[in-house]
Amino acid sequence: MSVLTVYFCGTGSHRFDVRNPNFWNGELISTLADNDQGKEFADWVAIDGPGSGNLQADELFVRSAVYGLMGTLFGTGWEENVSHALHMIKGRCDWQRIELSEQAYNRLKDAGVPIADLEQSGSWLWRRYSYGKRGVTPQQLQEQIIKIFRKDGVIPTQVNIVGWSRGGISCHMLANAMFKDPQLKHIPVNIFVVDPVPGVLNLQQHRVELAANVKEYVGFYSRDERSKGFACVVPRTQASTRVHVYPLPGRHATLVGNASLDGAGEGQALTHPGLLVRHFAEVCLSRWGVKLEKKLNLSDKQLMEYHLAMSRDDGRYQAMRGQSYTLLTEGEPSERFVHQGSQGTGFGQVKGTRFQPEAGLALNAWDVGSYRHLR
Repeated sequence: MSVLTVYFCGTGSHRFDVRNPNFWNGELISTLADNDQGKEFADWVAIDGPGSGNLQADELFVRSAVYGLMGTLFGTGWEENVSHALHMIKGRCDWQRIELSEQAYNRLKDAGVPIADLEQSGSWLWRRYSYGKRGVTPQQLQEQIIKIFRKDGVIPTQVNIVGWSRGGISCHMLANAMFKDPQLKHIPVNIFVVDPVPGVLNLQQHRVELAANVKEYVGFYSRDERSKGFACVVPRTQASTRVHVYPLPGRHATLVGNASLDGAGEGQALTHPGLLVRHFAEVCLSRWGVKLEKKLNLSDKQLMEYHLAMSRDDGRYQAMRGQSYTLLTEGEPSERFVHQGSQGTGFGQVKGTRFQPEAGLALNAWDVGSYRHLR
């Protein structure tokens, strides 16, 4: 059996946010990728979120532009991220960065690698520089790693997809892209998302619905987020998909490790939601065949202690509802606005027999049995 896990970082977040000071113990998605003991590219791949600075642009399996603010505001660039993930699953690129960048050229020169001097052309006002060509591209190296280390052939027999924010929506997009691909539609998919948020004008079907290739869907959602444009999505799924959704107190970033009182800055005041989500992400990924180090391995006693602590701090979490990442707020003071599929509704209205537990996002009293479906 060959398992590939794809980690989609959120808007403005990237692979190295494991050291971001706004997340006291590391941002969740980058931390999970960092702790994955498989071989990068063969067993797992981490993909930077839209608006994160295009740090991976030279290494992607597809061409990607520099979108900057458009990535932050509208998610521009996530289609390329999904296409890159699709090509990683197949182990084949359709684009390579052959030309050296200035940074790569300078690194080789500083290391004493014998490469040609840069070439100049044009007048002094419109001067252009050519830094030469790569002997071996990053894409060629990654393809070779996949061929050597991916077990039982290049195409994996199972794909796990993990994401936060627009990275969570990217999980939906990738699963649907796989289902439409004749070569990949048979592969079973498991999804773990944290507060998937598409942003404005992004409720297209491939972002808010899932096909039958998704076997299990686990989502944790922020109860106290009220920022305008941050309505989360609980996707429409097929009857064959096991769906687990859980509400937790806090804001959008609280659930991936931001422990500040405002859900945005530095601090370690409210750590419990992020620790709970990390624990259950590790539980699910381990069950789905991923080997992780540094797992929390919370006991049933610790789970209850964390929930009791969150109950005691409930006033501090509710105070977050007056905060906004976008200055404006939406929803009601008592209830967040969400999308169930493409239909808008109240946070607590997402419940019913299609969910495990059936209380869905209306769950407001926990015991250890609330999580029995995840084990």
